[in-house]
Amino acid sequence: MSVRVGSTRRGFLTVTGAAAALALAGDLPGVGQALAGATGRGDRRDPFTLGVASGDPLPDAVVIWTRLAPDPLTPFGGMNRRPVEVGWQVAEDPRFRRIVRQGTTQARPEASHTVHIDVRGLRPWREYWYRFRVNGKLSPVGRTRTAPAPNAVVDEMSLAFASCQAWWEGWYTAYADMAKREHDVVFFLGDYIYEFGIDRGIRPHSNEPWMTQQTVTLDEYRVRYASYKMDPDLQAAHASAPWVVTLDDHEVVDNWADEAHPSAPPAQFLVRRANAFRAYWEHMPLRLAQLPKGPDMQLYRRIKYGRLAEFSVLDTRQYRSDQAYGDGSKAPGPETKDPARSITGAAQEKWLLDGWAASPARWNVLAQQNALARLDVKEGPEVLVPMDTWDGYEASRNRILGAAYERKLRNLVSIGGDLHRSVASDLKLDFTNPDSPTVGTEFVGTSISSAMDGMDLDPGGVTLMKENPHIKFGNFQRGYVSCSITPQRWISDYRVVDKVSIPNGTVSTRAKLLVEDNRPGIQIL
Repeated sequence: MSVRVGSTRRGFLTVTGAAAALALAGDLPGVGQALAGATGRGDRRDPFTLGVASGDPLPDAVVIWTRLAPDPLTPFGGMNRRPVEVGWQVAEDPRFRRIVRQGTTQARPEASHTVHIDVRGLRPWREYWYRFRVNGKLSPVGRTRTAPAPNAVVDEMSLAFASCQAWWEGWYTAYADMAKREHDVVFFLGDYIYEFGIDRGIRPHSNEPWMTQQTVTLDEYRVRYASYKMDPDLQAAHASAPWVVTLDDHEVVDNWADEAHPSAPPAQFLVRRANAFRAYWEHMPLRLAQLPKGPDMQLYRRIKYGRLAEFSVLDTRQYRSDQAYGDGSKAPGPETKDPARSITGAAQEKWLLDGWAASPARWNVLAQQNALARLDVKEGPEVLVPMDTWDGYEASRNRILGAAYERKLRNLVSIGGDLHRSVASDLKLDFTNPDSPTVGTEFVGTSISSAMDGMDLDPGGVTLMKENPHIKFGNFQRGYVSCSITPQRWISDYRVVDKVSIPNGTVSTRAKLLVEDNRPGIQIL
C-alpha cells in the first residue's frame, strides 16, 4: 500500500476542523517556562497520583516530569480547566539540603496539567534528586543522573531496557526489581500502553470501562496512560533513574506503518495518530523538541555517554513502508528485498549512518523497537519470517549492517523488544550464510507482562533456536535486561519473573551474556 504523505498531511487540518487543530497544536504557551499562575486552594486530594519521572539526560541537563491528576481516570484527571502553579526543586542529596536548581512553572489544561522541566546548568555524570510542590503538597522524590561530559573516559555504566507492559496481563514485578538496582539510565523500547479494548484480565478492575474500550480520542488515550501509570512498581522504576523512551505500534494501534492502517483511511488515521502522539508526549519525560505537531513527532535522537557509549534511538514506525505481503509471517521475496522500501525512512537512515561515521564511542548502540536479526519461525526447509520486523525490510537491514561492516564500526549492539520473548543473536552480514562475518550483537528483551507468565522455552522458541544458528539464547518468561558496560566488555543480565499472574513473583537471573570489545558475538557466562 502506498500513500502520498505530503498531500495527506496537508489536508490534516481540513479533516480535523478548527477545534481539533487547537487541541492538537504544537504550541503550548508556558510549558517548561517559569510563569506565575493560578493555584487551587482547599483541595485535599493528592495531585501526584501518577508519580514523577525524568528523562533524556545530557551532560548538563535532564527533563523532570509529573502530571497533576487527583482523579486520574477521568477527563483532565479531576483538575479544573485552568493553569496551576507548580514548584520544582533539584538537589544533590535526597533530603534536599543542597538544592542546586529550583523554580515555578504552570501546569496547563492544554497539556492535561503535565509538567516538563528541562533543568539546565547541572554537572556531568552526577546523581540528583528532584520533587514538585503544589499548594503545599510535595510529590514523591525521584532520583536521576546526568550523562558524562562529551569526551569523558567512563570506566563503567549500567542500563536497563524493557518493553511491552500489558497492564491487564500481569503484575509489574520486574519494575520493582529494576527500581532496586538504580541504573544510570533506562531505555523503554515500545508498547508502553495497549490501545485495544480487552475482555479479560488477571488484575482487579480489568473489566472497567477505561480498560475494555478501545482508545481513539485524546481523552481515551490520556485515561489509558493514567491507568498504567498508577501502578506503584512502574512509578518506582520511573523514579529510580532517567528514562529514554521511544514508541512502537500499540501506543497508536497494532502494526501501524506511517500513514497506513486498515482501521481507517489515511486522513482519518492521522487524526487518531495525532491524538496518540499528544497523549504519549504528555505522559513521558520528553523535551519540547519532541512535542508533536499534529500527527508528526521527532523521536529519533542520540544520547551519548562520554567516549564509552553512543545510543542511537530509532523510530521504526513513523517513516516505514507498509508491511510486505499484507503483514504476518511470510516467505521472503522481491517485496521484502525491494531497496525502495524502508523501515526507517531515508532521512533517519542517513542520520544514523552519518552519526556512525563521526562516532568516537567504544560501544555504538541501536535502541530500537524490534528484532534486527533474522527470525525464521517455520521448522524445516521452508522459511517464514515476520513482516513487521526488520525481516520485512531486508534492504534497510542490509544497508545498515553493511555500513557497519564496511566502516569497521566499533562494537555494534542492538537492543530491542516487541517479541514478548528474549532472543540474543549474533548479527550476521548475511543471515542465510552461517559463515558470514559477525557484524555486531543483538539483545532483544522480553515483555514486562505481555503474554502473561510464559515458560522457559515454548515451542516457538525451540523452533527459533533450531532454525536460526545465529540465535544464541532464548527464553519465554517475563522480565527485563540489566546491562553493565565497561570499555572492555558488555554484560547483559536477563532478569526473569517466575509468575506475573500473581503479585510479588520471584525475580532471578536466567542468563548472563558477554560481548568483548572488538570481538563481536555472544559468549554465555
